[in-house]
Amino acid sequence: MGSTTAGSIAVAAESTVATRMSAPPSFDVADFPVPHGREEEWRFTPLERLRGLHDGTAVATGSGVKVAIEAPEGVTVETVGRDDARLGRAGTPVDRVAAQAYSSFEQASVVTVPKETVLTEPVRIAVHGEGGTAFGHQLIELGAFAEAVVVIDHTGDAVLAANVDYVLGDGAKLTVVSVQDWNDKAVHVAQHNALVGRDASFKSVVVTFGGDLVRLHPRVSYAGTGGEAELFGLYFTDRGQHQEHRLLVDHNVPHCKSNAVYKGALQGDDAHAVWIGDVLIRVAAEGTDTYEMNRNLVLTDGARVDSVPNLEIETGEIAGAGHASATGRFDDEQLFYLMARGIPQAEARRLVVRGFFAELVQQIGLPDVEERLIAKIEAELEASV
Repeated sequence: MGSTTAGSIAVAAESTVATRMSAPPSFDVADFPVPHGREEEWRFTPLERLRGLHDGTAVATGSGVKVAIEAPEGVTVETVGRDDARLGRAGTPVDRVAAQAYSSFEQASVVTVPKETVLTEPVRIAVHGEGGTAFGHQLIELGAFAEAVVVIDHTGDAVLAANVDYVLGDGAKLTVVSVQDWNDKAVHVAQHNALVGRDASFKSVVVTFGGDLVRLHPRVSYAGTGGEAELFGLYFTDRGQHQEHRLLVDHNVPHCKSNAVYKGALQGDDAHAVWIGDVLIRVAAEGTDTYEMNRNLVLTDGARVDSVPNLEIETGEIAGAGHASATGRFDDEQLFYLMARGIPQAEARRLVVRGFFAELVQQIGLPDVEERLIAKIEAELEASV
């Protein structure tokens, strides 16, 4: 494990024990006390900026968000009510906001890819905020041996609390790209639940740029042996923004794998990024192979990072487990090397940051999305020059 601190502007911390929630998972919002900010799962979050999502004062408005789905032939897209039995199977809300979202949504979007169907084009889900408050639920389900790529694009302005479920049948392969490109005043809090079937493969790529406050909680559990999960994340935190990513991989069955890599860049006063990476290897999960890493690049003074990798192991019969966290400024040697070859300092900084994010952008595998994100990174860097 590696951990570095850049002066007073960045903080890294770690623990060998996975953080515990203040209340057990539940679909009932009444089972969760109103957070006061001293709980482990809320201690980094500025509650006053949640617009009432945490204490029950937020009320859905008609102008909340609009959801549009484009899907290739063979994919079933439905809008269902709260009583649909397929909802909630991938995971249970673990905090009050997720429970509030589950208790408050009226309709859910369900995308189903039939068994043995291999999509050659992605499913695209556009979630556009129209200035109001909304509670949402989405389910993406793949039948046995199906393969799909899903892009969920968040834009506009909204206060949104949501749950997103991914259910993978045996042998299925799913890649999900969730882009948070909100306007500056948006608030987005969501729990992502993935249930990975036997010998199935799940890849999540989370990209966070916009919003006043974004707090995402990706969670993975396994429904059978041989499952694999890859969790990748990229975030660029600007002045005054709070971006928080809290991961949990629950190795609850034997012989499964997981790998988590999140990278962030920060710039500007009061830019605050939080990364919590929890991996739990239960007694029954013999043969587990897992690793998690978080790296942060601080571009200016006044930014803060809280990076907390946690690893809890309840059995000694594992293939491997590890974690790492690092936070620091630009590598002066890299800048000197580029500038010594005639590259101006501003351009050298851009090249270093692009290289820092390159491996994660390449995980997306969709040229149009990759090009858009590279352009977004370039635009963010322009602001720091």
